Amino acid sequence: MVGLKHMRIRLRVKEVSEQRGISMVQLSRLSELQYDTIRGMFNNPQRDVSILTLEKVAHGLKVDIHELYTVFDA
Repeated sequence: MVGLKHMRIRLRVKEVSEQRGISMVQLSRLSELQYDTIRGMFNNPQRDVSILTLEKVAHGLKVDIHELYTVFDA
């Protein structure tokens, strides 16, 4: 597959949560995810997460899923 770039995502969960004034504990409850999952996304923005997890976070924050990450060249 010549010409394909390796792309990575960087999570923006912490930034979006802080803009909305939502703590990790609150986001855990709103998104129905374990606190450790939320903490992991806050502390490691290049962490691998599933689309389902991002959908739950987006629902909890009331944002579009695309607001929760940026794409960059690896």
